[in-house]
Amino acid sequence: MLVNGNAPVRKVVVTGRGAGVTNQSGTRLLGRIAERVGIAAGLSDVMAGTVTRPTGHDRGRLLTQVAMMLAAGGRCLADLKTLRNQPGLFGTVASDPTAWRAMHQVDDDALAAMVAVRQHAIRRLLEFSGVERIVLDVDATLVDVDSEDKQHACATFKGGFGFAPMVCMIEPLGLPAGMLRPGNATANNAGDQLAVIDEAIGALPADWQAGHAPGDDASLVRRPLLVRADTAAGTKKMLTGLAARNVVFSVGMRTSDEAVTGIQAIHETTWHGAVDADGKPRDGAQVTEAKHLVPSWAPPGTRAIVRRERPHPGASLRLWDYNGWRHQVVLTNDDDSDIAALEALHRGHAQVENRIKNLKDTGLARLPFANYDANRAWFELVLLAALLLVALQQLVDDDELRVAEPRRLRYALLHVAAKIVAHARRTWLHLDAAWPWTPQLLAAHRRLPLLTAKLA
Repeated sequence: MLVNGNAPVRKVVVTGRGAGVTNQSGTRLLGRIAERVGIAAGLSDVMAGTVTRPTGHDRGRLLTQVAMMLAAGGRCLADLKTLRNQPGLFGTVASDPTAWRAMHQVDDDALAAMVAVRQHAIRRLLEFSGVERIVLDVDATLVDVDSEDKQHACATFKGGFGFAPMVCMIEPLGLPAGMLRPGNATANNAGDQLAVIDEAIGALPADWQAGHAPGDDASLVRRPLLVRADTAAGTKKMLTGLAARNVVFSVGMRTSDEAVTGIQAIHETTWHGAVDADGKPRDGAQVTEAKHLVPSWAPPGTRAIVRRERPHPGASLRLWDYNGWRHQVVLTNDDDSDIAALEALHRGHAQVENRIKNLKDTGLARLPFANYDANRAWFELVLLAALLLVALQQLVDDDELRVAEPRRLRYALLHVAAKIVAHARRTWLHLDAAWPWTPQLLAAHRRLPLLTAKLA
């Protein structure tokens, strides 16, 4: 009788005699994407002149490789060895000391030029994807550090110690804009919020940018933009700045004694059923519009939409929750009459938390340098790494992978074993035919030229 063994793996003979084998075949594709969307050439132009020796490494190429390493899961410059140890795919990769020097050569002018390179790449991806609606989600986050020797690392408003980046995600693709800030920067700094919004708008195609510069006439707008944010954006300066940019805003309203009184004054007959993002009724939730809650300083056309919902068991009620209901107030200048749909649209802002979590999984969780400018350069490469992953998702013909998080993409597409073979004066990369995602990788390689061809 044949009995199944209990060993979790098959018995094999292990040797160290393999040759021409790689476990980063998908990471190489990120480098090809960086070429197609102009990142590689753009960074080379930015860093031109920083190499004094004729035989020195191209600093732009090196920074592109750092971004690739971060996209593939690297956490520090020493992880460049994952590329350096596979010259058959990545060619010559600079040493860690050279990479360290390159990061410290990024000054204010170079950083601004790197932002322009990222904006150009975002513009190409948006045109390639053909999105019909763009939403900008703004939020601040905290990055805790263990060392007090890092420049501008400070105590944060949540009691930690580190930095407080501000980000703006361009949805529905999740393309990033943002800035690194000292740890004592506040989440409700309207100047920083508007700065990252302007950076994101500057990355959009011309039709989307039209009419959205500060002070533009509203008649210049060709495509409407929606900006969403939480209560940190519910300030006079922020809403006035958004109105001056002719954007539709949807931001959380901050708690105040007046708001608490206004919520309690809402008549029970005015509440209507709330809906989920798919338009289906949401059990236990209701919405209403409360004109008396609109702050006197709000821009003309501002509306206040209130949502109430029964809290989950064990949840503690907040200041303006009463009668067993949890309340949220949204300030918006959207003139849509369907307030349930507007409120559901605002709740989509919650996805920015997941986007930020993915940035932290792509290098943002650690800012490795003592020098603040070098950490700003690292932060910019984190944003470029996130962009490369988004571009890869656009090339892959797979609905699941197009919304997958970085960890999943690395397992399925980046850290994939392959055989490197030199034949007929060409180098061949043979993927495992049995790997479940080999067809998706091959499809991505076939579609790669479209990143350029579709924009011609």
